[in-house]
Amino acid sequence: MNTIHLAKYESPVGTLLLGSFADRLIMCDWCTGGRSEATLRKLSAYFSATSVSYTPSENIVRATAELDEYFRGERKGFGVPLLFSGTTFRHQVMEQLQSIPYGETISYIELARRVGRPRAVRATATAVASNPLSIFLPCHRVVASNGALAGYAGGLEAKKKILQLEKSFL
Repeated sequence: MNTIHLAKYESPVGTLLLGSFADRLIMCDWCTGGRSEATLRKLSAYFSATSVSYTPSENIVRATAELDEYFRGERKGFGVPLLFSGTTFRHQVMEQLQSIPYGETISYIELARRVGRPRAVRATATAVASNPLSIFLPCHRVVASNGALAGYAGGLEAKKKILQLEKSFL
């Protein structure tokens, strides 16, 4: 059966919905403004999931433990297996997000360059905005070219707090 397993996670900066499919994490999305529901619908269609279960999978239990360690400043990277959705370009953006060092930021322009598409800044920003794996794929580390905080699914206050948290544990 093609089931997506779900569990809510209460982070210090807001509630996240974790989702796993085929023993890998596919979702860590903010429960704000209906975002997590929309993401779940997209992921269910993408993976042809036929059901949803609120029984946490082993992968979600591991993801929860890693998030706890991250927010305590004990973890700077993640080991939970991830499963990406979307186009090849989106996968490339997601892979580059993983390479942004803990506590550092880069611009959307720089991210587009790293993907090998320096003129595709808007497409890159769109891919970042649709990231269903917040924190695990650190889209909070992408900022405007002038260094200002720009767009974040969890809200700019959450983005600011997460970046401050990372800098405080460097």
